[in-house]
Amino acid sequence: MPHKGAVAAGHQVTAAAAFELLEDGGNAFDAAIAALLAACVAEPVLASPGGGGFLTARSKGETRVFDFFAQTPRRKRSQGDTDFREVHVDFGSVTQAFHIGLGAAATPGFLPGIFAVHERLGRVPMARIAEPAIRAAEEGVLVTEFQAYLFGVVDPILRATPQLRDLFTDDRDELLKEGAVQTNPHLADALDALSREGLVLATKGEIAQAMARQAEDAGGHLTLDDFRFYETATRAPLIARAGDLMIETAPPPSSGGVMVALGLDRIEASHKRSRVPAPDITATLLWMNTLREKCSGDPDALVAIRAELKKPARQRPQALRGTTHVSVVDADGNAASATVSNGEGCGALVPGCGFMLNNMLGEDDINPTGFHQWAENMRMCSMMAPMLAHDDRGSVTALGSGGSNRIRSALLQTAALLARGAHAEDAVMHPRLHVEGTRTDATTPTKLSFEEGWPDAEREAMSKEFDIVEPWADPNMFFGGVHIASRDASGTMEGAGDPRRAGVFLKV
Repeated sequence: MPHKGAVAAGHQVTAAAAFELLEDGGNAFDAAIAALLAACVAEPVLASPGGGGFLTARSKGETRVFDFFAQTPRRKRSQGDTDFREVHVDFGSVTQAFHIGLGAAATPGFLPGIFAVHERLGRVPMARIAEPAIRAAEEGVLVTEFQAYLFGVVDPILRATPQLRDLFTDDRDELLKEGAVQTNPHLADALDALSREGLVLATKGEIAQAMARQAEDAGGHLTLDDFRFYETATRAPLIARAGDLMIETAPPPSSGGVMVALGLDRIEASHKRSRVPAPDITATLLWMNTLREKCSGDPDALVAIRAELKKPARQRPQALRGTTHVSVVDADGNAASATVSNGEGCGALVPGCGFMLNNMLGEDDINPTGFHQWAENMRMCSMMAPMLAHDDRGSVTALGSGGSNRIRSALLQTAALLARGAHAEDAVMHPRLHVEGTRTDATTPTKLSFEEGWPDAEREAMSKEFDIVEPWADPNMFFGGVHIASRDASGTMEGAGDPRRAGVFLKV
């Protein structure tokens, strides 16, 4: 019996939501929306109705990118009247400062985005699509090892208010551990109401009013106008070639997509269909970093450089934090590749709604000249780069990754492997490497991080080129989590969920 579809995601509950919709006659877009809503329940550190993201969609031979990432607020509150504070997070070997508070929240695009995708491409009513997420929030989700780890990383944020403590700690005031059951009745109610009443609830209705009132009362910048006038942007994809594959991904204001495209251009020019040795990958990543530094991270400038390199700007804020990804394909050849983020969350639940707004205005990379300097009503930039790959024979593959600034290196390596004939699981499990620093900045040491498994000669050669070399004995979440779902011309489905980030692959 032919398969109806396939999904790869970062949690069993997330993937199961997509599986349920595919099994019930939904298409890839219905399934992706169901998975994203479920991720808000099962992966609450990474996904939230208060966040944003990108979805690359292919239907009837046409690809478009839905940009529903965060927007800077339409007005700026005085700094002295803003709830914007620093918390310190312990990663074990290092401590990092994060910035939270209602003054760190940008306008979220998650809900407008999924409703825009549904309006244009969905088949099943939103009330049905939301059922798995609502059920999970009501009945509870088992906390996985990966989610428990993430809870520990952002411990100070999850304890920032009594309401957050109620949601994320047990009766001994300890963060929920692996195997605990987490319920979220307020989120269940909010999703149920949204699924029945529509997006208006989050643009003008009770949810929008709750977010605006919270910001007004507690030191945020957001007003009701931010929610009323937010618009999901639909863009033509950025295109690159890799072997027989056409790669389509997010264009500016995503800088992640153009960075990966630049890397693929360079690899394809020098290696065509041959295996790419590790030293050549590290050289490409260093080159990509140098270009990004040269352009101050401006994706439009990177596009211009790419155009020049292929011959014979306004700078946008950058956000690089916690992300999760969903890939879905169906029997009709539709494909959806979606990456979303909530930063780390602003440290306060929206009253009565069970979710946090993002803290995108508190990300270090947003203001190179300091916090509170952002321009009003401006779409933010991200390293997120959800991808689709297809060939002339009719195959289509959805892939993408979480992983902060490792997204570009993870996707570059995985796409290059797929273009050279690797199966999805082999491409996902292949050892990865990541490069930081540039050859042009003498003040910052270059650093190579890599998973074991590279040939000894290549490992030795690439290690000589870096100031700091950090080998990892085992695959690790540091190197991203690439989730792949694909359908070939015969209708055969394959894929892989990346175990580095608790990935799950299911086919219906």
